[in-house]
Amino acid sequence: MALFFGKNKKSNKDFFLALDVGTEFVKSLIYRVDQESQKGVVYGVGRAKQKIGNMTSGAVSDIGGVIGTCRKSITLACQEAGIENINNTIIGIAGEFVKGSTTTVHYERSNPEVRIDMPEIKNIIQKIQWKAFERIKKQLAYESGCADIEVKLINASIVNVEIDGYRVTNPVGFQGRDVSMSVFNAYAPLVHLGAIQSIAKELGLKLVSIAAEPYAAVNGMGLENHPDFGAILIDIGGGTTDIAVIKNGSLEGTSILGLGGRSFTKSLAKRFHLSIEEAEEAKLLYAKGKIEDQYVKKIEDSLREDCEVWLSGVEIALENFCSSRLDSLPARILLCGGGSGLPGIYEQLNSEKWLSKIPFPDKPTVGYIQPRDIIKIVDKTQKLTDPQDVTPMGLASLILESNKKDALSEALTKAMKIIQN
Repeated sequence: MALFFGKNKKSNKDFFLALDVGTEFVKSLIYRVDQESQKGVVYGVGRAKQKIGNMTSGAVSDIGGVIGTCRKSITLACQEAGIENINNTIIGIAGEFVKGSTTTVHYERSNPEVRIDMPEIKNIIQKIQWKAFERIKKQLAYESGCADIEVKLINASIVNVEIDGYRVTNPVGFQGRDVSMSVFNAYAPLVHLGAIQSIAKELGLKLVSIAAEPYAAVNGMGLENHPDFGAILIDIGGGTTDIAVIKNGSLEGTSILGLGGRSFTKSLAKRFHLSIEEAEEAKLLYAKGKIEDQYVKKIEDSLREDCEVWLSGVEIALENFCSSRLDSLPARILLCGGGSGLPGIYEQLNSEKWLSKIPFPDKPTVGYIQPRDIIKIVDKTQKLTDPQDVTPMGLASLILESNKKDALSEALTKAMKIIQN
């Protein structure tokens, strides 16, 4: 049966598509929202392997090639879900210059007896957003060496509000003198967003949202109900490693390294004179403990050096989250993504040698995020069983975020539109 994405066919408006455009694979989830449980229910899953050259360090480098792979992946998901086409879509974005950080504004009210109203809150939010936007533009200009880099705000979320040190979910109607508000924002260069928009247009998809992938993974875990939760999430994909720091149940910031599973594959190919395909197969067999005994030590020694380089990048990223040695990081590390199964990654994170450089209160524990931890999504297909499925499930959860109708969310959405335009 031929599928036509948004062309000449009537779309099923009840369904949504979460599209994870990765360096190695494009993953598609077809799902809809169950109104009773307010969870996303997955009815179709599709995976298609990318061609070499389609992606570089998590960013699109061949738009036509990526479109072809996306079409294959979406077709498989639609067939399983039993629908002819799909329209409303959330697409994930990664890459070294996708940035996320939390900005906090503290201010003292001149009349603490007066109750806080929405105009006052809107004013605070707009101040935070402009402050964060200017700061991220300077950071990206410095890192890219391009003073005029065009940046767009892609995601925003209010992560904390306090009045006189008391945490509230909605400050409207409260009295108090000292108000503190924190907003997480994720930004991406216009060149990356333009590529995603071109892919969606060619496929006839309506973009509901473009989301930073680390933000999506955290959102899917439903941490708003766990104010004491803290962890470092590390998502190791084919082209990038996405890092998210969570403190007190809120997203503190994100960072993306241009190192992923494909870097390890290329290294093996070079050292053992293999093709990329042969090196990838050897790496996967080694990770599963199925490689022949005479090759285990050689591959282990080869990958150890690459894992040490990778860990150095993680160190630098985590140091940027700490303004001082007193600003400690959560003593819990959670891994996901296709590259997280490489034994050397787990061993490096458990080693003692790098811990002296990072302010952990205790030696961190290292574990894995599983699809079952994305509590906002229910998998009817029973195919989402691997840590690499966490990111597309997180993307799917964002449709629930967009359905929020409370006054704070609406005020933040309006501020986002002002910044975006």
